[in-house]
Parts: sequence; structure tokens; C-alpha cells
Amino acid sequence: MLVGRSPVGAAVPRLDGREKVNGSAVYAGDIALPDMLWLKVLRSPYRHARIVSVDTTRAKAAPGVRAVISGKDHPGLLTGRAMRDMPVLCWDKVRYIGDRVAAVAADTKEQADAALELITVEYEELPAVVDALQAMEPGAPLLHDDVTQYKGGDIKALIPEVHNGLSRVSFGKGDLDAGFKEADLTIEHTFRVPSRHTGYIEPHAGVLVIDPDGRVQVWMSSKSPFRARNELAFAVNIPPETVRFNPVLVGGDFGGKGDTSDLPIAYLLAKETGRPIKFIKTYTEELSAGNPSHQSVITIRTGLKRDGRMVARYVRAIHDSGAYGAYKPVAQVAITGVSHGGGSYRIDHTLFEAIHIYTNQVPAGFFRAPGAPQVLFAVESHTDLLAQELGMDPAEFRRRNLVLEGQENAVGHKLTGVRSTEVLEGALAAAGWGTPKPGKHYGRGIAMYDRHIPGGVSGTVLEAREDGAVTILSPVYDQGVGAHTVLRQMVAQELQLPMSSVKVVTGNTDNTPFDPGTGGSRGTNLAGHAVMEAVRLLKEDLAKRAAALLECPEEVVGYSSGQFWIREDPRQSIGIGAIVKRTNNAQPIAVTSNVDVKLKNNITCFAAHVAEVEVDPETGQVKLHRFVTAHDVGTIINPVTHQGQIDGGAIQGIGMALMEELLIEDGRVVTNHLGDYKLPTIADIPELVTVLVDAPDGPTPFGGKAIGEMANVAPAAAIANAIYDAVGVRLFELPFTAERVYRALREKEQRGG
Repeated sequence: MLVGRSPVGAAVPRLDGREKVNGSAVYAGDIALPDMLWLKVLRSPYRHARIVSVDTTRAKAAPGVRAVISGKDHPGLLTGRAMRDMPVLCWDKVRYIGDRVAAVAADTKEQADAALELITVEYEELPAVVDALQAMEPGAPLLHDDVTQYKGGDIKALIPEVHNGLSRVSFGKGDLDAGFKEADLTIEHTFRVPSRHTGYIEPHAGVLVIDPDGRVQVWMSSKSPFRARNELAFAVNIPPETVRFNPVLVGGDFGGKGDTSDLPIAYLLAKETGRPIKFIKTYTEELSAGNPSHQSVITIRTGLKRDGRMVARYVRAIHDSGAYGAYKPVAQVAITGVSHGGGSYRIDHTLFEAIHIYTNQVPAGFFRAPGAPQVLFAVESHTDLLAQELGMDPAEFRRRNLVLEGQENAVGHKLTGVRSTEVLEGALAAAGWGTPKPGKHYGRGIAMYDRHIPGGVSGTVLEAREDGAVTILSPVYDQGVGAHTVLRQMVAQELQLPMSSVKVVTGNTDNTPFDPGTGGSRGTNLAGHAVMEAVRLLKEDLAKRAAALLECPEEVVGYSSGQFWIREDPRQSIGIGAIVKRTNNAQPIAVTSNVDVKLKNNITCFAAHVAEVEVDPETGQVKLHRFVTAHDVGTIINPVTHQGQIDGGAIQGIGMALMEELLIEDGRVVTNHLGDYKLPTIADIPELVTVLVDAPDGPTPFGGKAIGEMANVAPAAAIANAIYDAVGVRLFELPFTAERVYRALREKEQRGG
């Protein structure tokens, strides 16, 4: 591990920390342009209805109103991050409570809100279905006539043959039937996970203006500016190159800030009025008409040998996609967390499938490690149930089944650099597994998780300047993880420069190469390789220029700490700043990198979590006292931001386990403000203990590994297992509220347990 060596491994303060603390940070909501109008959207009050007519006459005459539009004015416009199946404004039907029907642009927010009340819409209500399992039945109301009609989706993943079917993805290996025949016993369980909101502090916000030459300028709270640019362009039928996204800070994301939100509507209004358009969603809109996680029903069937070895597993996850698939950024229009259906274990015969179903509910999108928190809650709860069936300690059962060095995991990837045992044992030791518990109704539970480090394309611009400093012009819009700080450390390390000599500037979609946006635990991997390639190109360029100035062959030029010199005579040297001045008229020397980082299926990161809870048997109240996370981390670039990712992820997982639930009744979100939707506060956070397993053989620059989504996936299962250990009740549905635990305890009493 390079911790302690400078700059990589140093606890460098966040680049954006000061401005965020002192209030000078600029977010999309802070952008103000001359003559700017406010956008407000009229949303459907019905789950499913035909739009008969829309009358905007009174709204157009209201004070301060400059334009009113409806879907009837712009029929046929569809939007989506990958598959475009969601109307920009609905013109024929609405499919959930919150669907967009009309919009107003006015001088003030208050005037826009008042004008919405004056729009008259006549609806013809249609039958609705709000349960994914019921939606699959042949007699259920049909939301979309033909899913294959929409652009952007992978036709191989779409399932038009399934009633209200959107998509299916699957993973596995071996012969499932043969595996179950080999098993001594087969055990099956079903688990249910509700929808959750990502809980970012900053709501969606954006400003759009069309320049006199037709150029579209955008400032928006999006972590994926290039993809959002393309989505906007496709939605309103303009070339992507006519749109420029300008940098602003993003106030939190967790998977929820990749789409265009109401930006296509802003474009239509800007085109009609000739003025800038701004929107900031309310939190009621965020919760009731946004892109929460998928409600899921997960069934797991496992074939076991009597000695505890798992030999076969089938997993089926039914994910409620809501009314549209538009919030999913992959062509398969899917969340792929079901690929973790085998857990961190070797199972010879497997099939894991995820089926995404349309319903008349709020459309679901990506949430940190999409689909994995739902599936891992089921997988690791099921793992303890298997151990219980065999009368085996849960930790020992895991030891017998863990994937080890050189072995295949449950989807057929042969792994190297495996630290599964070290991570498990580290967590168990730190948690005092097997030692006496503090009280009668205390329990400990364990859960494990592992994931690959995704690849993809990225790039960056690196500039050498006349003062000898280097500037990174990055396409990455930092959504709060400290990405720019880490990139700065990498460049400083590689060029042997002080941190003060490396600057980072966020670019726009014109002056930087494509980047897919931070997400999927790949930010450091992609952007890191992009800056390292840019460093190589810059050193190569500067070395050629230095050789010309030093009048020597390029191959004899050496480099160290900002100086190029002749190896045989180090007294003859020249610095970066002098090279810029003398060969480029003091103008920055810039290079651009473009990289395609391949996914390495043989490398994965492991995590093990142990929860210690106390349960009040009279009330069902669960108190989480201690939470241990152990991680296979590789080289840590910045210990402070790294630990922040672990702590933040663990807290998110704890919220999922104990309190978070987007309550939806008959298609209507009833937890539609933060007074009802419970997020963890400092009062809910237990003692957090971290164990780091040093293994600097990861695929990121300097041998790092992923950490962003390693801590938030498994906590729910660890806490479920701890509750069972404490009071002997098994919970198959999240969250573990006092009411649910109380009911389970009373049912246990009635059974004589």
C-alpha cells in the first residue's frame, strides 16, 4: 500500500471542500441569466388515463405567464437515458400519478405555480395495475402496446411475449437441472424489497438557453453531461453537437442524477419564448415523480449437499419498472444486480434472471449498485437459512463455500488476486464473532459481497503552462466523491510535482473528450487511466521539445520533478515552464487522451459486514450498536475520501435495512416529503469499524480497487441475520421497522416458538 507516500496515499483535502463549506460553490440552482423564466410542470392525478382534451386558455392569460405548452402541442416526443419510451409531455395517455401533461414558463415560480391551476385537462380513466406480479397476468391492463417500437433498447433483452414485459437479463453456468439432481436437499425462499429514493440533498435543477445562432447552452445537476446531452438532443430532434453542457457542481447523486429530468420541456419553452428557462424540482416532485429504486420480489432456490456445499442455484428477480424504462441508462433497459445471485461463493450450476415489468407506478431507475442491494439482501439472508437448515455456524458455512484463488465464481469468471478469506476473517475478528454478547437480546449477523470494477471509455485534456504548472481539464462532473482530488494526486505523483503545481478544471462537453459519467464504482478506474495516458502523452511531447532545445537526441533525455535533462550531463536541463515559453509562445501545451478501459472479469473486490444489534422483545425496536466492514481495497489514493465512501455507503445500507421505504398506495406515493420519508441521521448511526485488507493488485492506476459501492449493498442482510441471532425471527421484507419485528415476534409466540 502506498499510504504515507506523497502525493498518492496522502490524506489530501478535497479540492472543492472550501467553496462548499463557505457557500461559494455554484450549483445548477445558482445559475441566473437575464430575462430568465421559471418552468413548472402539470402532472397527472391518475394512474392510467386517456387524455381527451387540454385547455390552456386561462393559464396563458395569467399574470407573468409567457408560454404554456402541452403534449397535444408536441405529440410524439419521447425521452429516455437509453430506451426512449417516456413522453416528454403526454399527448394521448398518462401511465402513472406524476406523468407530465403540460408546462408553464412564467416570470416567477409563484406565477408559474398559479398558472398550473388554470389548466383544464379532461381525462378518461383507464384500468390500472400497480403490482408487478399481477401485471404479468394475461388479463391485466396493458401499458404499452409493443415494447419493441421504442428506440434505444437492445431488442435481444426486450420481452414483448411477456404481458407488460419490458426486459430480461440472465447470468449463469453449468447444467441447472443436473445440479439440482445432484443435491441432497433443495431449499427455496422469497424476499421482498420496497422502493427507495436516492436521497441526494440537491433536487434536480437546470437552466437552458438557446443562443441567437441556435446553440443550446445547458447548466444542469447531472453527473453524466455527455449522456444527458445526447438524451436531450434525441428527445427534441436536434443534433447532439448543437448542445453544450456547462460545468456546475452536483449536490449528490447515488445513481439518480444521470437523466435530463425536465430539460426537454425547458428546450421547448425556450424555443417558444426566446428566453432562458430554469427549473428546480420540489422534493415532493423528487419523491413522487422521480426515479427511485425498483420494488423487487426475489425468489432463491438452492441445492445443497449434506456437507454444506452448494451445488445448484436458481434466482428470479421480478423488478417493478414502473410506467417506463426511461431512467435506466443501459440498452438492456435493466438493472443487473441479479448477477450477484451466487454471492461470493462457488456454485457449479446456476441460473440468475431479472425480469423487468411495466406497472402504473412511478418509473424506477438506478440506485447505487443497481439491483445488488435487493438481491444481496435475499442472497445473504438465504445463506444464513441454509446454514441453519444444516445446523452449521453461518461463518463456517461461508468458509466452506467461498470462492478462492483461481476458482470460478457462480457466473463462470475465474478469479485471481482473491482476498475473500482474508476479508471474512478480518470482519469476524474485529466483530468478536463467537465471543459472549453484551446482553440477552443481542445478536450478530454477517453478510458478504463482491463486485468487478467496470471498464468503459473516457478521456481528458492535460495542459502544461508557462509557470511550470499542469492543468487537468476533466470531463468528470464530481458529484461529491472527490474525484478531482484523486486525479490531481495521480498526476502530481506521476510527474513528481508538488500538489500546488497541479490544477483541475471541469470542462464542458465541447472542450473535453467523452466520459460516461461517474458511476458503477468505475470513476477512479476510467478517469484515472485517462489522466495517466494524458501524462504519458504530455511527457512524450515535452521530451521532444526538450531534446530540440538541449540539442540532443530524444532518447538521451531524462525527466524528474518537472525538469528534463541530458542523462550523461544532468547540468544541462530545462523545466516545463521554460519549454512552454520557448516552444509555444508561452501558450499552454495541451494533449488529449482517449482510453478504452476493458473490464477484467478475473479481478473482483470483496467486502464482509458484521452487524451487532439489540432487539427489544416487547416493542420490536431494533438498536444497531456496532457495524463492522472489511474491504479488499488495493492501493488507497486518498485515505480520507476512501473512508468517506465506506462510511457513507454503510449508512445508506443501514437506512435501507431499518427505515427507508418509499410507500406507494394504489400507485400514489404517500411519503412525498422528507418528514415522512425517513433517512438516517447522526442519531441512527452506530459505532462504525473498518478493516482494510491490503492487496495492491487492482486494475486502477497504482493498483487500486473499487470502493464506491462496496459498503452499501450487504448491510441489510447482515442486520437481518443479526436480528435472527438476537430473537429468533426471520424477516423476509425490508425495512425492519419495529412494527414488522413486533409482528414476527408475536407470530413466533403463537407458533410456540
